[in-house]
Amino acid sequence: MKKLLLIGSLFIATGTMAHTDNETNISFSGDSCDVEFKNDVRIKPNELEIFTADNNTMSFVEQGELKINGQTVALNSQQRQAITAYSNSLRSQLPEVADIALEGVQIAGVAIEEVANAFNIEGLDSINELMADIKVEVENTFYQQGTFVMGQQSFNQFGENFENQFDEQVESAVQAAMMQSMGSILMAVGSELMGSGGDMQAFEQRMENMGAEIKAKVEQQANQLEKRADALCGNFSTIAEQEQQLVKLVPELKDYQLFSYKKNN
Repeated sequence: MKKLLLIGSLFIATGTMAHTDNETNISFSGDSCDVEFKNDVRIKPNELEIFTADNNTMSFVEQGELKINGQTVALNSQQRQAITAYSNSLRSQLPEVADIALEGVQIAGVAIEEVANAFNIEGLDSINELMADIKVEVENTFYQQGTFVMGQQSFNQFGENFENQFDEQVESAVQAAMMQSMGSILMAVGSELMGSGGDMQAFEQRMENMGAEIKAKVEQQANQLEKRADALCGNFSTIAEQEQQLVKLVPELKDYQLFSYKKNN
């Protein structure tokens, strides 16, 4: 899911979310998270729907009706209460993933702006436009026609879309901005060198200090974001336990669990 921090992964190492090419599962905060997504979920104002890769579906409406592939499942009061509590947990926690992803884009923008200001880099319009497009892509991944959508399939789809649409554009836009601003960069470096009285050692120290200031400003926000992701991972582990208890009460939901525990745990 590192793609959801997209540009941020080019400019800052947040470590907030992790996705490795030899795995198909999405996890939070790398190996420290015990759970990963197994199925996908759609959250509508009055309905929760979980669907599998082969398009089997479970839906639960706020009125307390449960359906498996369109067939109503009779529930007693205890089962209905348990499913309602589970539904409420998902509604309150899952949108936080979208918020974290969008904030990752924002942090990346801060990093770009700080570097641009330090070296008088111009020609960032194309990069800013790309950032706006990426933000829209993230939003569209999670919010589709008034429905919150999340899970393994939607993450994979976003990764494919990003690679097809943005990877090369991002690289080209950054290179173009650097080439366009080369004169400004050289002037900024020259100004800094003159401010150091021609002392290369003093100049290098000033440049290191400048880089450290930018890094500290960006990393502070990135660290806060990582803490939110870690906390969310813990919440998901709690929901996964809640899910397991729910399946004991309603065995029909066995194939519709949203989370699974990682195999290496």
